[in-house]
Amino acid sequence: MAKKTIEQAPFAYDGLDRVLHEKARLGIMTSLISQQNGLAFADLKQLCGLTDGNLSRHLQVLEDAGVVEITKTFEKRRPLTTCRITASGRRRFLKYIEELEKVVRDAFSEEAPSRTGRTRLKPA
Repeated sequence: MAKKTIEQAPFAYDGLDRVLHEKARLGIMTSLISQQNGLAFADLKQLCGLTDGNLSRHLQVLEDAGVVEITKTFEKRRPLTTCRITASGRRRFLKYIEELEKVVRDAFSEEAPSRTGRTRLKPA
């Protein structure tokens, strides 16, 4: 089956990356995007409101996708896990954000076609 063009499927939003388009992973990436030196696991856990296990699992998915890197070191004899966005992860996330911005523009655009062909309603 051939991929539909934007004219045929204007609301397909193929740029919504499935790896990033998940609430917890979106929060993780948003937390990391402006942190050049990364964030400690504990800080990321607090910022995103996740449990240790949940954060670990989402970080594993992001690391497997190559968008974050995780380093484990010791600080004053205590283990320290640091999470950092990769260069390719930064590009991928910014591309994803551009697609989200398109979704928002389309949702409130008077010129975007409706799925039913009827006139679209303006937001209240």
